[in-house]
Amino acid sequence: MTQHHEEEAIDKAYDAHLMRRLLRYLSPYKLQVLSSMLIIGVASLLQVSSPYLTKIAIDNYIAHGDLAGLNKVVLVYLAIILFGFLLGYLQTYIMQLTGQRIMFDLRLEIFTHLQSLPLSFFDKNPVGRLMTRVTTDVDVLNELFTAGVVTLLGDLLVLLGVVAILFVLNTKLALVAFSVIPLLFLITIVFKIKARDSYRRVRTAIARINAFLQEQISGMSIVQLFSHEQKSFQRFEQIN
Repeated sequence: MTQHHEEEAIDKAYDAHLMRRLLRYLSPYKLQVLSSMLIIGVASLLQVSSPYLTKIAIDNYIAHGDLAGLNKVVLVYLAIILFGFLLGYLQTYIMQLTGQRIMFDLRLEIFTHLQSLPLSFFDKNPVGRLMTRVTTDVDVLNELFTAGVVTLLGDLLVLLGVVAILFVLNTKLALVAFSVIPLLFLITIVFKIKARDSYRRVRTAIARINAFLQEQISGMSIVQLFSHEQKSFQRFEQIN
């Protein structure tokens, strides 16, 4: 009764056409996305300013024993941390709410599409695998929208700000710090390849176990009629 339904092999790590199709789901929520990007920009500036305030506190006040001036810097530092926390909370709330609405739209579109497919499609594809597409895969896309697209911009702004400040403060020290970038770049590439392959294996495994569960439960009368319980259990244990 059980058939093997493996996932199709995907050679490309990045598909620009697919990404454009996914990003169109952000179109109805342009205001929320723009607001989140603006908040991230301000929060990124605050993150970059914190280390610079530490430099000012050490060089201008701690080194000279000026406690009054140090207290002012500390108050500004605490205010920046608090304001950054509030901005982070607001940005997370906006993007999580937007992500849930995008998931609603996407799942509704997928469900509508499934209802329009011919019966032959459901004969070739187990319901468990289709349920994985509608639930698990859409949930992964939610992570893309809420913690991927917009957050990437914030991380880029912080990185550029750190690089600029390093070169302004001490060019030689900045070059020494950047000497490890080729190694980090190589490690990142290796990790990306391994993580992508691992995710695809997990994705395939989830689809297989959901398909097997659906087939066994919907066909329970047949399993019991032919006394196939033990073999089904062994098969489930192997897939699990």
